[in-house]
Amino acid sequence: MLTVLKNSWALFLGILLLMMGNGLQGSLLGVRGSLEGFSTGVMSVVMAAYFLGFLGGSHLAPEMIRRVGHVRVFAALASLISAVLILFPVLDDPVSWTIGRILIGFCFSGVYVTAESWLNNAADNATRGQALSLYMVVQMAGVVAGQGLLALGDPAGYVLFIIPSVLVSVSFAPILLSVSPTPAFESAKPLSLKALYAISPLGVVGMAILGGLFAAQFGMAAVYASAAGMSVAQVSAFVSAMSVGALVLQLPIGWLSDRMDRRRLVLMIAVFGGLAGMVAFFTHGHFALILAAAFVIGGMTSPLYALLLAYTNDFLDADDMAAASGGLVFVNGLGAIAGPLLVGWLMVGLGARGFFAFIVALMFSLAAYALWRMTRRPVLPVEETSPYAPISPSASPVAVEAAQEAAQEMAGEEGRSDAGQQGETA
Repeated sequence: MLTVLKNSWALFLGILLLMMGNGLQGSLLGVRGSLEGFSTGVMSVVMAAYFLGFLGGSHLAPEMIRRVGHVRVFAALASLISAVLILFPVLDDPVSWTIGRILIGFCFSGVYVTAESWLNNAADNATRGQALSLYMVVQMAGVVAGQGLLALGDPAGYVLFIIPSVLVSVSFAPILLSVSPTPAFESAKPLSLKALYAISPLGVVGMAILGGLFAAQFGMAAVYASAAGMSVAQVSAFVSAMSVGALVLQLPIGWLSDRMDRRRLVLMIAVFGGLAGMVAFFTHGHFALILAAAFVIGGMTSPLYALLLAYTNDFLDADDMAAASGGLVFVNGLGAIAGPLLVGWLMVGLGARGFFAFIVALMFSLAAYALWRMTRRPVLPVEETSPYAPISPSASPVAVEAAQEAAQEMAGEEGRSDAGQQGETA
């Protein structure tokens, strides 16, 4: 891990600054929208727009990189992010914000594709898994740090919009001045959704549900907190609790993933997440309990992404793992677009608590589907499963492909180790 950090510290520093800016702008818009008098329904559209842009960027960015190169794409998109962030408080109407969020989502997706390509190129087969783990830690740390910045200024003013703009602009320097050489960009041709569903129904359905869950948390948490009457400091703590939970519980869940039936683990995680949502729903107004529930919900949601990837890999040939990532990312993206819209609709009908009603409904739906799938396919022996590679739901297809490659390499190492032990026994 230290070797990975030593070789790629500039890249990780740039990613940290990017995530601080992205984490801050999402929560800031949720709070500022409430101050501007935007309805919950309007804010759900604004927040969903980010994920629409993100999905589009994940598909168009690779072609942009092939045409003009990593450096130009990164510099152009990051500059556009910086400009849009400053314009948000000036063009304070829902249509402008929606367009701005589409652009922000598109640009961040392209920036992630570029940065993750560099990261993947800097790692080799022996260090790719460590690089991905550190990348996820840096991402989560950046989001949490971004929430801390929310309390440094007045959401009704301009300063808090300038801070993420500066963070994104400053992130150029360590990445563009230190990262070399520019990697060759290649991506696998994705499997069709029909073929992917036939291989792993739970993987596809689970990814769609997870997209809605993650987008609701990442996009609508601050909107919920503002609607619930939380102070700016409480909004920051609430959003941070989800990211901290995701970071703390990733490794324990990954450890369990490699030692038990993954469908059963998906079922357990979804039930725990749903129960935490019910606690928050019925204890509305008790901040300490809501904070604890947010920690559990975040800790259950984020690891599901890597868990569903690992489960899908269990039924794929090694050569198809990278190809499967494109379809899974696409399905996840569709769910992410729908998530904030559905949360907004529930919050209009149920009030702020509709946020947790949505989480409960999706968690228990995933649990029910996992339970049903357990009756349709026999359990796969643990020794035949692919390794769990930690990865954040906010990662681009490049990082997902890298995670698939890391899992493939780890599986190969385990196979060689087993063969060696059998040889020694013989």
